Order: sequence, then structure tokens, then C-alpha cells
Amino acid sequence: MRFLAVTLIVHRPDPVTGVLAPAHDRFREVLDNAVLAEELGFDGFGVGERHERPFLSSAPTVVLGHVAALTRRIRLFTAVTTLSLLDPVRAYEDYATLDHLCDGRLDLIIGKGNGSAQRELFHVTPEDQWDRNAEGYAVFRRLWRQDRVTADTRFRPPLRDAEVWPRPYQQPVRVWHGSATSKESVDLAARYGDPLFSANVTHPMEPYAELIRHYRQRWEHYGHDPADLTVGAGSAGLCVARTSQEAVQAYRPVFESNLAHQRSAGLPVVFETLEDFVARSSALIGSPEQVVDKVHRYHEQFGHTVLHVAADAGGLPAARHRDSLELFQSAVAPVLRRAVPDPPFPWAPVLPRQEPSRRG
Repeated sequence: MRFLAVTLIVHRPDPVTGVLAPAHDRFREVLDNAVLAEELGFDGFGVGERHERPFLSSAPTVVLGHVAALTRRIRLFTAVTTLSLLDPVRAYEDYATLDHLCDGRLDLIIGKGNGSAQRELFHVTPEDQWDRNAEGYAVFRRLWRQDRVTADTRFRPPLRDAEVWPRPYQQPVRVWHGSATSKESVDLAARYGDPLFSANVTHPMEPYAELIRHYRQRWEHYGHDPADLTVGAGSAGLCVARTSQEAVQAYRPVFESNLAHQRSAGLPVVFETLEDFVARSSALIGSPEQVVDKVHRYHEQFGHTVLHVAADAGGLPAARHRDSLELFQSAVAPVLRRAVPDPPFPWAPVLPRQEPSRRG
């Protein structure tokens, strides 16, 4: 199993202290967390993309470009690239450039994106966002694979024998499809034979398990090899401590503050108590043994081979969050790495196959 640390670069007051850090400091925290993730042995670091309050993740290529300069080994993920809002040609140029700068350490997770404010900002409607996402990905995919592209498009000017630079480093980049609640993204992933990444954050297990089962059915429908099917999954929170009592006690102020925020913002509340959140959500809160057991329970339903956890403290004291990440890597990840297989592809740049040299 492989492990990612992911941030959406949420920028709101600390849920416990109420202090809002300057945006500059928040970006520095993201960079520090990326370096820490590599030091601790995480396999990937992901940055989201949102274009509305309270997120600072409107330019993930810029952030990941800086992360690329500070790291050497860890793979870089988007979580997610909102292709329904973007011109696929411009998105290709940005990500192909980033892929060169990070020496082919880039993976993309794409999706339509969430939030009405960012839809309004880009003049995207709920009725056309899925069509935009599908068209954008079709064009993006062809640009990465073909030197010249002709395409009749609805949501951007048509392409006529278009040549777009730079040509890619990875051939091609690996693209995952982010899935939260709808079958459209699942079907798109299965159609192209691409891996799926389940959000697995807001609700209990079953809705996500149902979508993953649908993905497996559609994968078979489109005639792909079952051995190549790959699923990743998120988690709703992280606090690993020596005992379950210590972990729950540390996380309680964070949960209660987040619950109050949900209610004040008029957001739906799925888990009314911390105890219910620990028991029925994907949050990894408890002792190492409890966290391992929970991941195994999810794996039985999902069959996932990649897991993401929060890169940010999210209201936990910084020292406590670092201790949690360290304990996760020392006592949880090794057990899961032995028990759960890796994805069925190399965790390395996707480079063209080298033909054997011929001599005279």
C-alpha cells in the first residue's frame, strides 16, 4: 500500500484557538509539511484546487512547483485538478511544464470540482459541468499523447492541427479520477481505463463502496483487464496516539469546533458526536492497532491500494500532529505495506520504453 499526505490549503481561523494565520504563513506551512512528508517516508504529497473561500489552493501548479524544488523523491499529486473550470490546453501547458521541473514525479487526480462560488466565477453551470469535465479531459489526454491535435469542442475554440508545448516528460502522465458522490466520474475513469480515487471523507463507508463497486462493473463493461484496476481512498481526519483514549482526547476540541462551524454555516451534519465520527467515518483516530484495523475494514470493501491522510494539523497542536504523522509512519504504514499490495504499476516516472541498441 502507498500513502499520500494531502492538503486543500484551507485558510480559516484555527478551529481551537480562533486565530487566522496570514496567508503567507499558511503557504509556508504547506511547504514545510511537504518536506516533512518526504522526510517521514510518505509516497506522495497532494495539493487540492479550489477557487473560493476559504481555500488558498487556486494555483496548485505554482505550489507544487515550489514543492518540487524542495523535494527529491516524493511523488506530487493534484487533489483535484478541476478540469470543468479550466481550458484543457492551458492546463496541459502548466502540468507538462511542472512534470519536467519535477523530473516526472507528477500524478494528476482530476474532477469536476465542488462549490457554487467557483462555478459562478468561471461561468460554469451544474447542468454543463460534467460535459465540460469530460470534454476537457478528452482534449487534455490527447494533447499529452499526440504531437498535433484536431478537435471539435463546445467549451473552448476548436483545435485545428494544434501543436502545444512543451512536449511531455512522462509519456503519459498518470491520471486518477476523483470521485465523491456521482457515477459520472466513476464511468469516465472506467471508460479510459484510469485509476479511481474515492474522496471517502464526508459520509460513512457505504456510499463510497457502492461507487467503487459501480467502477468495477463499468471497468469490466469497457473490457479492461481486472488486474489493472486501481483504487485510492481518502480519510476524514488523522490523530494517531499510543492509546485510543489519548487520541480521542486530543482530537475532541478539533471535532467540536468543526461541528460548530458546520452548523453555523448551514452545512449538513453527518456525525453528531466524536464517538460516532470515530466509529463510522473514515477518520483514523486511535491507537496504531485501531487505525490498522479500520484501514483493513475499508480495504475489504474498497480494495484500495493507496490511502491519503491530512498533511495539515487542522487544529491539532503542531507538535501533536507531527507526532501523529511519525507514529503513523513508524507503526501503521509498515503493517499495511506488508498486508496490502501496491498499485499494479511502478511508483515511478512513466517514461518511454527504451529500445535495445543495435550494433553494426
